[in-house]
Amino acid sequence: MSFIATFKKNPWSWIPTLYYTQGIPYILVVSVSVIMYKDLGIDNTEIALYTSLLSAPWVFKPAWSPFIDIFKTKRWWTYLMQGLIGVSFAGAAITLNTPNFFETSLIFLFVVAFCSSTHDIAADGFYMLALNEERQSFFVGIRSTFFRLAMWSGEGVFIVLAGVIAAKTNDPTFSWTSILAIVAVLMIVMSAYHGFILPKPAEDVPVKSEGESQLKAVLNTFVVFLKKEQIVLSILFILLYRLGEGQLVKLAAPFLLDAREAGGLGLSVTEVGVVNGIIGLLALTVGGIFGGIVISRHGLKKWLWPMIFIINLPNVAYWYLAHYQPESFITISTLVGVEKFGYGFGFAAFLMFMIYVAKGSHKTAHYAFCTALMALGMLLSGAVSGFIQEQVGYEQFFIWVLISAIPVMIVTPFIKIEDDFGKKKEKTT
Repeated sequence: MSFIATFKKNPWSWIPTLYYTQGIPYILVVSVSVIMYKDLGIDNTEIALYTSLLSAPWVFKPAWSPFIDIFKTKRWWTYLMQGLIGVSFAGAAITLNTPNFFETSLIFLFVVAFCSSTHDIAADGFYMLALNEERQSFFVGIRSTFFRLAMWSGEGVFIVLAGVIAAKTNDPTFSWTSILAIVAVLMIVMSAYHGFILPKPAEDVPVKSEGESQLKAVLNTFVVFLKKEQIVLSILFILLYRLGEGQLVKLAAPFLLDAREAGGLGLSVTEVGVVNGIIGLLALTVGGIFGGIVISRHGLKKWLWPMIFIINLPNVAYWYLAHYQPESFITISTLVGVEKFGYGFGFAAFLMFMIYVAKGSHKTAHYAFCTALMALGMLLSGAVSGFIQEQVGYEQFFIWVLISAIPVMIVTPFIKIEDDFGKKKEKTT
């Protein structure tokens, strides 16, 4: 067997790049666009309104996820969407140099958002089709790690690079045009790479019963999902699992940046970048990989409760920081790292639970339903977090974040999971 053929058979040849590519358009649209438009002189009201609307496709993607199941293959949808995302970023880059750049670039970014959310459906479905259960549980930490590396690239590397280019040219429009162009090229290259490297699983075929109309097939996808065992409990679990974390992630950076007189820690932007982008990312990465490994060894059922505690209890680190307001950068970095490790470790169980819920026919669409519910839970919890913090202050807010873990703990005892789900199968000789 040739080296290329061997390489293509190895999941390491496509899982890291696939999930890195999945994260890039998401972070550019949801987070980096806010900074870009601010740098280009758009007022905060318009930025907040329209960049929030850009995230809608990730919440509502279940509406079209059944079409990904019944048309073409997940492999085809995956590399096609990557190519369209690249073309759309190129369009956004060109429009930044036009008089109505805000409106026209938003149109292209909305296309990016739509294609990116569609790519999520296809890529996650392909992951489940291309790997057996054992490999899924092993690589769940790897895929989340490379998705987070994309987050770091967007919020770290691309923003820093935009600043460097702007400083040298004194032209923010040129700097952001350059960034969008770089991302466009990256996405097109990844589309070509994945069109070549992705395996072709035998199960990756359109899902439709013999003689069934396409409309009926779409409707049946929703019906089958709602008829799943313990579906109401599963939906509640997905909505509540990150209730505390969803609030924390919205206020963590403002807390680190706010003046000590306002209850924050008074760090500079550079220091926050080091804490979150370097130390936090490292802890998050280790936690995610470790979480996937322990699930593959012992199964999801054994680790579900420990991971619920591990994703929530480290949030006490932020209460400590708010209460004592330490000045030591090492102390602050260490405590933030502890919280990030817990987040990465506990999130592995959440991913595996959604894979568990999606098992069976229409697993691609059903996993998309689960991730949409996850996005809705984060949207709702994050939306109210600022209001709560302003009413009670940072210290009491972080206590509230800890209390927010209770609802999922009430639901969890009623969740039934197969004993060996996610566990690495013993090899027989």
